[in-house]
Amino acid sequence: MVRLAEITKGNWTEAASLAVKESQKRFVASSQGILTRGYVYRNCGGRVFLIENDGITVGLALVREFTEEPFGYDLQQFMIDGRFQNRGYGSQALKLILDELRKEGKYDHVEVCVKKEDVDAIRLYERYGFRDSGYVDEDVPDAVNMICFL
Repeated sequence: MVRLAEITKGNWTEAASLAVKESQKRFVASSQGILTRGYVYRNCGGRVFLIENDGITVGLALVREFTEEPFGYDLQQFMIDGRFQNRGYGSQALKLILDELRKEGKYDHVEVCVKKEDVDAIRLYERYGFRDSGYVDEDVPDAVNMICFL
């Protein structure tokens, strides 16, 4: 059963050893980078979720809050280790993350920025209600900014 867990002193090294497939490394930060960003974004609600299946660490996700308008959640990073992909863990974890944000209820939407060529990720997000927001970030013109209203 997939669940979200906190990063602790007992599991952070296992979390830091996760890696996506070589062909996906251009789409997502390394696990060490995700953990670091969680620390850097701690003052804007940054938190890293450990994704587990039956007690085995299979992935990571980083959510932070936008500190300027429009206020909302930012799904900054989301990855499933290459060894555990294509088993539905990403879908289950995304549903749990969205449920957690809905329950928290601080904002009415969550955004994610996805490289246009990462078709699999775009399809996953669309299945859970994300749509192209129409916003184009001039710093990443090769990405689509997607939004999901909670």
